[in-house]
Amino acid sequence: MGTLLIGLDGACRDVLDPLLDADRLPTLSGLFERGVVGPLESQIPPWTPSAWPSLYTGVNPGKHGAFDFLAFDGYDWDLVNRTHVRAHALWELLDHHGLSSVVVNVPVTGPPRQFDGALVPGYVSPERPTCHPEGLLDRIEDELGEYRVYAPEGVDGDEQVAWYRRLVEMRGEAFRLLADEFDPEFGFLQFQQTDTVFHERPEDDEAVRTVFEAVDEQLERTLDACDPDRVIVASDHGIGPYEGAEFRVNEYLAEQGYLRTTSGEGGMPSWSAIVRDEESSTPSLAERAVGLASAVGLSSQRIGAALEALGLKEFVLDHVSRGTVRAGTERVDFPESAAYMRSRTELGVRLNKAGRDPDGVVAPAEYPSVRSDLIATLEAARTPDGDPVFAEVAPAEEYFSGPYVDEAVDLLTVPAGFDHMLSASLRGEAFAAADEWNHKPAGIVAAAGDGVDAAAGLSDAHLFDVAPTVLASLGVAPSTRMDGEPLPPVTPVAPESYPPFEARIDRSTDADVTRRLSRLGYIDDNEY
Repeated sequence: MGTLLIGLDGACRDVLDPLLDADRLPTLSGLFERGVVGPLESQIPPWTPSAWPSLYTGVNPGKHGAFDFLAFDGYDWDLVNRTHVRAHALWELLDHHGLSSVVVNVPVTGPPRQFDGALVPGYVSPERPTCHPEGLLDRIEDELGEYRVYAPEGVDGDEQVAWYRRLVEMRGEAFRLLADEFDPEFGFLQFQQTDTVFHERPEDDEAVRTVFEAVDEQLERTLDACDPDRVIVASDHGIGPYEGAEFRVNEYLAEQGYLRTTSGEGGMPSWSAIVRDEESSTPSLAERAVGLASAVGLSSQRIGAALEALGLKEFVLDHVSRGTVRAGTERVDFPESAAYMRSRTELGVRLNKAGRDPDGVVAPAEYPSVRSDLIATLEAARTPDGDPVFAEVAPAEEYFSGPYVDEAVDLLTVPAGFDHMLSASLRGEAFAAADEWNHKPAGIVAAAGDGVDAAAGLSDAHLFDVAPTVLASLGVAPSTRMDGEPLPPVTPVAPESYPPFEARIDRSTDADVTRRLSRLGYIDDNEY
């Protein structure tokens, strides 16, 4: 193996340093000591479903087209998948030069495209993903036993921690099995649990140690088995505590007159809406009553606010079904709104533009002034403590370029210090306390081995630089379309043009995956 790329979702110095200082990660520590390591600036938005495609294509979301966990078509939505990523992955460019690859657990890689090698998709794929070549998953399970993308639903406590370790082990075992069979020039092994543990158990030091020690162990075994000439380690973003406010953008937009709400069907995506579509039971009397109440303006959010004021909210929720609450959920009325946040992990606001969106209300001639006014309105947002909510509110084209910019939000909303949690939910109040861990914009990158100049700096490394760096490390030209360039520790190779990417879009909505994303806080669920 020439180059092994190790992906650590959410890893950053704040997370790694305490473990390194305690000698918990000897393999990773050894790579850092004999190579070069530095911060890796993520993109905006710094979330898994857009950042990993940017890392493996070397282009910004405006060029590859994946901006979020959800892909939108008008006001309709779908879970993102590889077909929404409309750019060549680096292993497909390697295939163009006759080099083979093995790729395991990288997010947003299914359904796979054809190339010389093997690929097992990771995050946002169904539990039994389509692999490349066909039948690969069955072969893996024949050799190794059960292989899962996700832990079983409903596990918690010690069982949940045990599943963190088992999932990490599954990645390493599958990768080594395939590397032995396919003998690739390039390998890409990604670990997702390094992020998941902070979403589910952020204050559990033992769980965090378990995950990272398991990753370090699998890294050691993989280095021993594959003996790569060089190793590159990269994360898609960092992670840390959010200690500011939760800012419900759509509530604020409604207060400012940009957004209207409705009840019942439609509105913001939520896994509960999918569940409702699949349920066939007749609504209870209570569900019908709440549904009728919502039709005259008494949504479950407003009912909840009233009950909370009377000190009765918890009592009622203990005695009322989720279906009852869901029946009266207030939602964004897309066609009647001038602007809205579709999904919080898009990290921005979309204008309802006539001629572009199905029922657009913002005329093209008015679009520049409406967007300018909206930027000023959002810049003026202050937390209850009087602090700015946003470090920057900017037109999308300041961050994105390429043929798919029009599919993105119209303006990006960058939280101040990445310390405020943005939400697309409607809960009756614009602000709430934020007390959780989530994504930060600074990840980590490291390189060691043959051809790596350990004296070279990594002070300006960006997510877009990873793909061209991997290609250059193998003597392969990056694409002229790439926004990044080889990092200084690797000898650069002049870019070249590659054949156009042939795109197709496949729908892939999966209720189980969407429900998991909701539990991790990636998709807003408009329920109490």
